[in-house]
Amino acid sequence: MGAIVFTFFVSFVVYPFYYLAIVLLTSCGILLLLDIYLLFRQKLITVKREVAPVLSLNDDNNIRLILNNVSDKRFRLKVIDETPYQFNLRDFSLNTIISKAGKETIKYVLRPTIRGEYHFGNINLFLSSDIGFAMKRETTLAGKSVAVYPSVLQMKQQELKAMNHISFTQGDKQVRKLGRSYEFDQIKQYIPGDDPRNINWKATSRSNEIMVNHYEDERSQQIYSIIDKSRIMKMPFNSLTLVDYAINASLAFSNIVLKKNDKAGLICFSKSVDTCLKADEGSGQLKKILYLLHKEKYDYSEANYEALYRNIRKTISNRSLIFLYTNFDSMYALERNLEVLRMLNRRHLLVVVFFENTELESYSVQPARNTLDIYQKTIAKKFINEKEQIVMELARNGIQAIKCSPEELSATTINKYLDLKSRGSI
Repeated sequence: MGAIVFTFFVSFVVYPFYYLAIVLLTSCGILLLLDIYLLFRQKLITVKREVAPVLSLNDDNNIRLILNNVSDKRFRLKVIDETPYQFNLRDFSLNTIISKAGKETIKYVLRPTIRGEYHFGNINLFLSSDIGFAMKRETTLAGKSVAVYPSVLQMKQQELKAMNHISFTQGDKQVRKLGRSYEFDQIKQYIPGDDPRNINWKATSRSNEIMVNHYEDERSQQIYSIIDKSRIMKMPFNSLTLVDYAINASLAFSNIVLKKNDKAGLICFSKSVDTCLKADEGSGQLKKILYLLHKEKYDYSEANYEALYRNIRKTISNRSLIFLYTNFDSMYALERNLEVLRMLNRRHLLVVVFFENTELESYSVQPARNTLDIYQKTIAKKFINEKEQIVMELARNGIQAIKCSPEELSATTINKYLDLKSRGSI
């Protein structure tokens, strides 16, 4: 078009160039009409989106667009897929070239960081031929809603890692436990090391030998994941909140518990206990846990540990292993709830799981450049030391604690459970 305009200017000086400009302009008009005819005579491209019915939280989820060229021409494409608003992708587009009567598959990745319902819109295609004078938009109605659940992919990965643990490859370590029994098995002759409290005096008097009651340990033990979803757990870390990290870890942990033939349960609380799933080992228990974790919402209130203790006293009768996911940010917060934790630990085996602030730790080791940095690093080290004091205070009261980074939460929790299981501590 620039050449045609230039030719018209030259024709004011050299008149024969006027006819050349007319010929060039007419040719462009013909090509434009031909391009419009090729593009708009029929629907040229069919497209289909392939997306899983359930997306995995904080994982890379693959989305596929399958394009099919039903014409005998090659086209250049600009594909705009209307992704869910939660991703905030305002300029998302994909470019490709599709051959005549050919197929093309475009893949892209979405990483959701919020649980809930996600809605995909239509797929818009902008086509241009090799002539390139016109462009056509074709819109394919492809609206679809998908749910974002806690990370099933991470659950599968943690399951594969746990299979390499010694308790899976070699079985549970058999530890002789004195004075602990669950279910009567048989009466047998006394051997050194048996608990004297289990002596059956009636059988001893009849046989003139010391006989003891033999009990077998309960095989399916109750394991509960308790998630604190109060204000302190709303703190973000790498675009995900601590509650979501705890939810992902609870799902992976419950899967391993069920694989070990134990009973998995779930409790979520803040100012009150909102979710309580009794521990069970049925085939549909993992689906129930997954559904309840998907529906959990944040709460900006303070955690009510007294309400949690009342609920546990009412719903959990037998001694169980409890993993409590929370985050004490100061010694005052721990001391305010320490008595409740001690009462829980007397009735059950309690493991408190809370988070270390890796960003704060990395900042504290950086060199200070001015006086303000010195003050800030001093405060950062104070918070870090306070976390260590919390662990020591829990240990002093006989409560086991895990302090780990959010990324390592699932693996650390599962390893702790397998370790307790192999030592017969439950």
